[in-house]
Amino acid sequence: MPAIVGYVNIISVGSSGIVQFGDALRLSPNSTSKAYAGSGSFLTGALTNANNAVSATNSVDPDVQDSANNQAQVV
Repeated sequence: MPAIVGYVNIISVGSSGIVQFGDALRLSPNSTSKAYAGSGSFLTGALTNANNAVSATNSVDPDVQDSANNQAQVV
């Protein structure tokens, strides 16, 4: 259903980002990745504020596979 959107502020779009205006059936990424960072590290927006006391990042990942895009290529 179409809608009238007011003010839009796009600060940046990475090389694999998607910006969609209008109707779409499906939007899906071409690749996936995993990143570990502390509390408040990936804040986005023009005005952000993070008040963090004690923070610890757990990077232990026992999964063999997290997504279908990261499958090993069998030749």
